[in-house]
Amino acid sequence: MEDVKNFRSGFITVVGRPNVGKSTLINAVTGMKIAAVSDKPNTTRNRILGIRTLPGAQLVFIDTPGIHKARGKLGKAMVHTAMSAVEEADVILMMIEVKDPFGKGDRFIIENLPKPAILVINKIDTVKKGEILRIIDESRKFEGKFLEVIPLSARNADGISELLDTVAGYLPEGPKYFPEDTITDQPERFLAAEFIREKIFQLTREEIPYKSAVVIEEFRDVPEKGLVRISAVIYVERLNHKGIIIGKKGEMLKTIGSLAREDIEKVLGAKVFLELWVKVSEKWTERENLIKDYGYGV
Repeated sequence: MEDVKNFRSGFITVVGRPNVGKSTLINAVTGMKIAAVSDKPNTTRNRILGIRTLPGAQLVFIDTPGIHKARGKLGKAMVHTAMSAVEEADVILMMIEVKDPFGKGDRFIIENLPKPAILVINKIDTVKKGEILRIIDESRKFEGKFLEVIPLSARNADGISELLDTVAGYLPEGPKYFPEDTITDQPERFLAAEFIREKIFQLTREEIPYKSAVVIEEFRDVPEKGLVRISAVIYVERLNHKGIIIGKKGEMLKTIGSLAREDIEKVLGAKVFLELWVKVSEKWTERENLIKDYGYGV
């Protein structure tokens, strides 16, 4: 860590309901894709650090799973992960969606915030300006809950500079926790697993994305061939899920692997040989030992 006089630094936890755009925001503030994104809720299962260093501040953003009424053990582990990250934050970003603001789920989170947060209104590119002003006005009803209100479009990176400047002003003086060019603390093998899982979310439907886990079994450089060799196992709960992910003549698995490999190569800056396997792990989402073994809720 580096001590710099008048330098600000701290941890910013991004919370909100599922699918309001938290992971898209993390990708926007870092300038690189480090968090899985899909149009399905609860894509994020882990807390992911996205780091942005400015001339006078270092902002460490924590992406969290969407806070929801969890039923199964995996869902409860995800919510626990999110709430734990809130407790240790220097600044909290409470994110809502412009077309569905202050619903029951939003109010539950707001009521349980341990301290005032910055309210982030996302997806402003989808409505007229008058609607945004109405939401800002409505936010005043939550007296003492919000320090600032920032409208933005995470998808278009519109409003990100204003967000960074505002957040930096609320951080305490502190050291630079990470080297200036660091954008995440997650190991490369974690990012590889996330990108594979993202493609499953994007390409499959119903319960399959939620019953799938990805575990990297091999991740090694092969310098003589100028590539990185990655072998991963996709765990599913049922035999018919395995058949769907593999697809007719292996086409679905091939597509998942091809799209994931493109994202992994961008992060690694190297050619990747990606090998995928699919195995059945019955009721893994209800077995605490397997949830932890597969890297969730820890």
